[in-house]
Amino acid sequence: MNSKNEMIIKKEKLLKEIEVLLSYNPQKSVDINPNYIEYLELNDLESIKANLINKVGTIKQEDIVWLEQFKKYE
Repeated sequence: MNSKNEMIIKKEKLLKEIEVLLSYNPQKSVDINPNYIEYLELNDLESIKANLINKVGTIKQEDIVWLEQFKKYE
């Protein structure tokens, strides 16, 4: 397999991972136009994925803090 095909496969994998990170509701999938693979570099997709992971982690932590106020204490 040549390096161009390998790069496309890596980009497609990253694009699918990004779609999963963007899917907050498991009942609804997020589909990103695969044509973006032509315009985005591998490091762009990796950066997008890393930023989404950070944001998802932050959102979850904020939710935990918010939910703590409703916790019953005995």
